Parts: sequence; structure tokens; C-alpha cells
Amino acid sequence: MQLNNRLLSIVSYAAVLIGVVLGASGIVRGGSLFIAAGTLGIALKSRNFRRIEFYLPVVIAIALFVLAIALPRGR
Repeated sequence: MQLNNRLLSIVSYAAVLIGVVLGASGIVRGGSLFIAAGTLGIALKSRNFRRIEFYLPVVIAIALFVLAIALPRGR
């Protein structure tokens, strides 16, 4: 099942916006997870383009996700 590009854009930008709001309010791990998911969604829109336009944002999103999981709990 393929996602509609418009729906994917809306959900991805909403995830990035939620991530920025969560990060600004102090929930850094959750915010960076939302930003990573939104970035991956935005990168999936460019899957029909050349390699670098697709793979570079995917690698950045995966690296951000791994970094968010590795963050220590700062309480």
C-alpha cells in the first residue's frame, strides 16, 4: 500500500513540528524521535529522485533516531 504524497507531507511536517515543540519544552528524547520520524517521512517523498537526494536524508534520520535512543536521561 503506497501512501499518498500529500498525506505523507502533512504527517511528516506535523511530526517535525511536534518534535520541535517537545524539544523546546524540555522533552529532548521524545522531540528528537519525532523529528527523526518526520525527516524520514520527508525523505520518503523523494524516493523517485536520484540516489543522494534520497539516501542522505534517510541516513541523517536514522542517525538522529539512534542518537535519540542513546541519549542519557537527564533528570
